[in-house]
Amino acid sequence: MRNAPHLVVSISGHGFGHVAQTAPVLNLLFTYMPQLRLTVRSSVPLAHLRSRIKAPFAHMPSEGDIGMLMSSAVDVLAEESRAAYHAFHANWDARVEAEARLLRGLGADMVLSNVGYLPLAGAQRAGIPNVALCSLNWFDIYRHYCGSHTASSIRAGIVEERMPHPSTGSGRMVDEIIAAQIHACYASADAFLRITPGLAMAELTNLITVAPIAAIGSDRRDELDCHLRLSKQDKLVLVSMGGIASRLPIERWPRIDGVRWLVQGDWRLGHPDAIAIESLPMSFSDLLSSSDALICKPGYGSFVEAACSGTPVLYVSRADWPETSALTGWLQQHGLCREVSRDALEQGDFAAALGELCSALQPEPIVPKGAQQVSDWLAERLGL
Repeated sequence: MRNAPHLVVSISGHGFGHVAQTAPVLNLLFTYMPQLRLTVRSSVPLAHLRSRIKAPFAHMPSEGDIGMLMSSAVDVLAEESRAAYHAFHANWDARVEAEARLLRGLGADMVLSNVGYLPLAGAQRAGIPNVALCSLNWFDIYRHYCGSHTASSIRAGIVEERMPHPSTGSGRMVDEIIAAQIHACYASADAFLRITPGLAMAELTNLITVAPIAAIGSDRRDELDCHLRLSKQDKLVLVSMGGIASRLPIERWPRIDGVRWLVQGDWRLGHPDAIAIESLPMSFSDLLSSSDALICKPGYGSFVEAACSGTPVLYVSRADWPETSALTGWLQQHGLCREVSRDALEQGDFAAALGELCSALQPEPIVPKGAQQVSDWLAERLGL
């Protein structure tokens, strides 16, 4: 019997949605082959990784991508992000070579990335099978916020191993080269498994579209009501901004009769009806399935898990994020949701919208089939 294959998994630390997309796939793979060796490389806190990934794995801190630098859960620091990308790509060839050496040293049989592009580049340099999995990619995001190039320059294959220093090359030239290098990593992968809903990614020819991916919790509302001594008429509203360091000023929110807010404990609870999520004896997925509504920003994990759990969503507007229209359009079709302004969310001026959500007829929850599709695809190529 040959040795069990070693899958090295890179998970972006830009919010928790990347973990939400990847964990169900790894959990299914583990049921196929418990002997599968998993190494997870991520800057996401280890406690959160272990709360989502049930398969045993070795952990390595890693920064396989920049993502976007954020001042809050919804505010992108575009110029600061551009500077970070310039620094990250200043010695790109040496960085890729170091990544290739690391992956060879790990004995990786395949690299799965959601959705850092450096691990893909290193795997390609080392001749290791590699695949991207995500609803977005950093090429499109970088181009939206920082890029000044044209699509034709990418299609022409402008990829240079040595990038000029920003002081010696024009900003536009540097942005074009960075965008082309990012694009090449994704375009050269064995496949880009694009999860629904997501960006169109029209400039990637190796796309394979898969169904939604979500971990669905159990409805344990009776347990929650007993634990919190709530009546059947009380409403539980889960508040989550998706893993980006940020807080809502809940101390400003007016009291709404019969409503309790489930929030992060480190928000320094300043509201008499707020309850720390960490104080409750169940997982986030179970809390989502047991709540009357979710308040969040547009994000893959929040939107899709809510739709699959049958939980209504009240979300803050975020028109500048490229993925927003795809996510909100999908949720409006498959779930129950309302949009509120940022000012209304910060001031707590959304009682009417929340009441409409909680009293509306719920659509049939969608069944996510993407994890099965992706795990089957990976299992075949890993020889499981």
